[in-house]
Amino acid sequence: MTATILLIDDEDRLRKLLARMLSLEDYKVLEAADARSGLSLLESDEEVHLVISDVKLPDKNGIDLTLYIKERYSAVEVIVLTAYGTIADGVAAIKNGAFNYIVKGDDNDKIIPLVSRAVEKAQLQFRIQNLEAQVSRRYSFENIIGESDAIQQAIGLARKVAVTDTTVLLMGETGTGKEVFAQAIHGVGSRRLGPFVAINCGALSKEILESELFGHRAGAFTGATRDQKGLFAEAHKGTLFLDEVGEMPLDLQAKLLRVLENHEFIRVGDTKPTRVDVRVIAATNRNLEQQTQAGTFRLDLYYRLSVFTITLPALRERPEDIPALAEHFARREAAKIGKRDIRLSPAFVSKLKQQSWKGNTRELRNVIERAVILADGPELLVEHLPYDMQQERVPVNDSALDLATVEQRHIQRVLRQTGGNKTEAARLLGIGLTTLYRKMAEYGVD
Repeated sequence: MTATILLIDDEDRLRKLLARMLSLEDYKVLEAADARSGLSLLESDEEVHLVISDVKLPDKNGIDLTLYIKERYSAVEVIVLTAYGTIADGVAAIKNGAFNYIVKGDDNDKIIPLVSRAVEKAQLQFRIQNLEAQVSRRYSFENIIGESDAIQQAIGLARKVAVTDTTVLLMGETGTGKEVFAQAIHGVGSRRLGPFVAINCGALSKEILESELFGHRAGAFTGATRDQKGLFAEAHKGTLFLDEVGEMPLDLQAKLLRVLENHEFIRVGDTKPTRVDVRVIAATNRNLEQQTQAGTFRLDLYYRLSVFTITLPALRERPEDIPALAEHFARREAAKIGKRDIRLSPAFVSKLKQQSWKGNTRELRNVIERAVILADGPELLVEHLPYDMQQERVPVNDSALDLATVEQRHIQRVLRQTGGNKTEAARLLGIGLTTLYRKMAEYGVD
């Protein structure tokens, strides 16, 4: 990528000479005769990597200008030029953040190599800033969909704890988005450039989980042919997310407590402790307080993990968020398979809001993915939902909830589903075709 250099100097002849030299080196050069014009170019859409500024400008001292630029555009490098160099000016320029300070005329043979080094440093800093922005977008609270009071309260708590290094315990049913919250907390904190490492404590046996978390030495057990760092070491300077921490075996809980308290652990088969700097975010769908009473979870570990607890609401507790979540999932799944202009019919959304969503947002996402695949056109319809979700919900306070009425309504629903195909309806109902005709006549179903 061609670097852009901004020259700020009120000596027109010298400025244009330097611009010509830099242009021959394939740099894009912008020119300004005073600080105000130069700052206007910096504030434009042009991405400037390096500013070369004279010390004596008509409207501002170049050394003061350096401080102003570095405070607002930290990735931009500044080289200060002067006709009469002094040690005091040089020290002040460097102190204000200048890359270097050179004297006009005396250092013409040095300017190109100096510019090259400054541009290289600036481009690296721009790349780092871009990576930080990408991480922030990927792991951010903006990725959490919902405007309900319940979810906004949880987000508010998470934002407050994110800027600290405090251990966090996320509680909530399966599928409520605990890992998404953990990623967001990591993504806006001071560790955002460090690794985010996740493990499900309930998916592995005790032996494998211990080795995965803390690592092992070669020969520590059968099959351990080489050293393994372990996830705590992998997460050094970052965040370790322990999902389903309530399923961790008791003896491993003791090792986890040691890491939280002393920031050190011992690998399997090792004798020397390893120190780490890791933030721990834990999650569970269990009641850990009850587990401590039952003796299956350490009370001291529970207190250490629950320094800051956030309970995530179930989807049924925030039905007003379902349309926005469904639309988000639909757009994402449609993009995966090349579909465009996907939309949700009002009836489809209405059906979604009627469901209990025991699997929470994870279940909703799976249902939407299936619907997007089934849809031939751009609109998601009720017929694209799983069969049980298409059925009418009979109110529990309906005065006509006798068995015959329920059976009549069910037959009518199945017939609508099959488009009046009685053979298919009988198959779905699990009854013979003759029985279906008899019941239709009995209930007056057309």
